[in-house]
Amino acid sequence: MISCIIIDDEPLAIKVIENFIEKVDFLTCVASFSSAPESINFLKKNKVDLMFLDINMPFIDGISFLKKLTDPPKTIITSAHSEYALESYDLNVTDYLLKPISFERFETAVTKVFNVLNDLESNSKKISHDFIFVRVNKVSVKINYDDIFVIESLKDYIKIITKTSSFIVHTTLTSFTESLPQSKFIRIHRSTTVSIDKIDIVDGFCAYINKKPYKIGGSYREHFKNLLLNSGSNSSF
Repeated sequence: MISCIIIDDEPLAIKVIENFIEKVDFLTCVASFSSAPESINFLKKNKVDLMFLDINMPFIDGISFLKKLTDPPKTIITSAHSEYALESYDLNVTDYLLKPISFERFETAVTKVFNVLNDLESNSKKISHDFIFVRVNKVSVKINYDDIFVIESLKDYIKIITKTSSFIVHTTLTSFTESLPQSKFIRIHRSTTVSIDKIDIVDGFCAYINKKPYKIGGSYREHFKNLLLNSGSNSSF
């Protein structure tokens, strides 16, 4: 069962999402809040798998609130405004639902969360391997982790670039990145995950792999900087 909270300053919007949650057998709503600050203590004391988050709210907007959380739950933005979509995806949200929200669109979004969480649970129980199988043109292809250079997002697909070829796979970058060993790969942009060992140069806000620059997104820079410090680098990045 996936535990959910709702943060929205509109009571009617909360009611709509609560009704949708009741229709999905793998979801349960454990709390709802009319502003982001009200939810902070609850998040500190309780395990929450999924957060439905509005953007335009009093005290602090949803985007700023999400940036402040060090370990946020999976997040689905619910907003009447589309202009924040790009920025929210840079914060690794699972989906962005525009109000008024249809149940069909809601169901698609929460199914994404279900698949990601289910994959994480399954992977945690598996014996560690140095390879992964991906589905390409109706066949499963084995790819060694050490052969992967970069994974790029192509909306509902990803492009896995290896030392000898590339593969187009029908999945999201978020889901695929979470299935990879964190000791070997790091997400540096909302559209890019890279092999840590394949990074040759860090110059400004770019990481170079095979002489090609890959931009490091703003919300990923702190994590990337910590990686460099932990590796003993003296970089001034």
